[in-house]
Amino acid sequence: MEEVFQEIRAILDKNKIKYNLLEHEPTPTSKDAARIRGTKEEQGAKAIILRSEGDFLLCVLPGNEKIDLKKLRLIINKRSLSLATREEVQKTTNCIPGEVPPFGNIFKIKTYVDKTLLKNKEIAFNAGLMTKSIVMNIQDFLKIVNPEVEDFVE
Repeated sequence: MEEVFQEIRAILDKNKIKYNLLEHEPTPTSKDAARIRGTKEEQGAKAIILRSEGDFLLCVLPGNEKIDLKKLRLIINKRSLSLATREEVQKTTNCIPGEVPPFGNIFKIKTYVDKTLLKNKEIAFNAGLMTKSIVMNIQDFLKIVNPEVEDFVE
């Protein structure tokens, strides 16, 4: 999991992206993370791995929102869509749920970002570890990850 964190930092540093690194106690939930980081829950970029017809995708939404699988299924035009199991998340990302960063590009999986996250100037996320967070500009995030921006929260 340290490798995922190091890969994110390398990408950000290589692209000369400014970010704040926070080291803290483990934050398994978005609510915990916001409290520990001193940020708003809606600034948290919650990253969820989903499975659809044998493929995996990463969905990123504000920490205070819930994903609407029905909306997302229509967006990706697939009949089946479900949350990946803990084992599938580990195999796909080398992270456990709660540690997954919003960088689907480093896992070579398609990334979708809900448009409500774009209301924030900065986003915060667990960076491959529950004890390390990164806070960065949302526009820099979009440039680095190049996700599909859609509307898929409840």
